[in-house]
Amino acid sequence: MPGSPIDPRAEGTNGLLKQGATLVTEAADVLAVVEPIMGGLREPAVPGPPDDALPDDPDAGTRARILELLGPTPVGIDDLVRLANTTPAIVRTLLLELELAGRIERHRGGMVSLL
Repeated sequence: MPGSPIDPRAEGTNGLLKQGATLVTEAADVLAVVEPIMGGLREPAVPGPPDDALPDDPDAGTRARILELLGPTPVGIDDLVRLANTTPAIVRTLLLELELAGRIERHRGGMVSLL
């Protein structure tokens, strides 16, 4: 018994037992309760590659375009995407690489600049 029926601190757990709660000590306990609801156990899904795969590595031309657009004056990331005529994923990938290399500074409002 989780708690004395006259102890107010045990009201929550005792209330759950009244409602039909099941004691769970391992994953098999959860599966045993869920199995009738699901109409039998199904094989677990095998994780595969995500539908939205990571972007290809940016080519040298794209890298050069983005570096040309960057300077000491902060520029918006959205502007970089538009002016470089590329995807946001590629711009963010390149900015991350530059940030890890210590070559850019991030500013408020989604702005970046070269150091």
